[in-house]
Amino acid sequence: MKVICDRGALVESLNLIGGVVVARTPKPVLTCVKLAASSDSVTLAATDLEVSVTLSTPKVDVAEAGEALIPADKLTQIVRESIDPTLTLTTEQDVAHITGQDSKYKIYGHAPGDFPAVPGFEGEPDFEVTAAELHRLIAMTIFATARENSRYAINGVLLERDGKKLSVVATDGHRLALAKGACTGGGEKQSAIVPTKALNLLLRLFDDAEQTVRVKIDSNQILFTTDGAVLASNLVEGNFPPYADVIPKDGDKKAMLATDVFISAVRRAALLTNEESKGVRLAFSPEGLVLSSRAPEMGEAEIKVDVAEYSGDPIEIGFNPAYVLDALKVVDENQVQFDFKAGNKPGVLRTGPNFLYVVMPVNLQ
Repeated sequence: MKVICDRGALVESLNLIGGVVVARTPKPVLTCVKLAASSDSVTLAATDLEVSVTLSTPKVDVAEAGEALIPADKLTQIVRESIDPTLTLTTEQDVAHITGQDSKYKIYGHAPGDFPAVPGFEGEPDFEVTAAELHRLIAMTIFATARENSRYAINGVLLERDGKKLSVVATDGHRLALAKGACTGGGEKQSAIVPTKALNLLLRLFDDAEQTVRVKIDSNQILFTTDGAVLASNLVEGNFPPYADVIPKDGDKKAMLATDVFISAVRRAALLTNEESKGVRLAFSPEGLVLSSRAPEMGEAEIKVDVAEYSGDPIEIGFNPAYVLDALKVVDENQVQFDFKAGNKPGVLRTGPNFLYVVMPVNLQ
């Protein structure tokens, strides 16, 4: 194989694919990136056996087609540190040579045939969605997934498609985020629990908002593709909790608040909390909102906020401020609605019909 690559484009491709490369593994081939040069393009591939990414790198001149399997860390470091506008990469057997104007490297790789098979996107997609819409849906939910929870199913994010409606749901048992959007396509209702690693990679890989992302769901795998890249991931096993059952529908106390003002108030009230007392009390009434917190040996805080609109009886309820801020940071509206039933019942934060966030209260006694 012999190719002449634009160094900047190659760095960008290696950075994107690096997120799936395994750093430590008893299988050395998983620490590598596979390069495949055809007549007019070079394709890079990497996998950890759960998630795989394949993408074409632009601005290459293929002098001789072929394949190479090269350790990803050293290849990335060499290309990144080079000062040349172009680099020439040649291979003979399992050895790669990288040549610049004043530099020459020889890297010992592996036989390309030892690399695991990476799924490709074949046939028609089940549905299509714009990259911008997919980014919005993921960003508004992924923060609520569980971390190292024994209930493995909630370590992933649920994707549900029903006709042209696409819903994305995440929960960790203490809060639940649901975002709704639109897609094109049809067919039977589908659902899949996707690992958070795959979705984080997707956010980086499909960064052109105007791109159309084609999606296919199989029994144990989901594939996303654009014209230049394919991301394939095994699905999380297990059953996602029946999330519709935990969304309160009887909140009779409703507050409308300016998003930026609410964010500022929660942040300021959270300053006087600690691990032992990490809750912030929210006291809602027709007169407004009072946020308060206290921590032993630290002090107390009280923040008053105007409420654009409030209906219902006064209520006091405590929340983990980090959980409230996580949701407020991703909403894309100037106002949010907060609904409550009682001080010991979950609160529901909404922005229009396409996003809601259920958060469990904390006991501040």
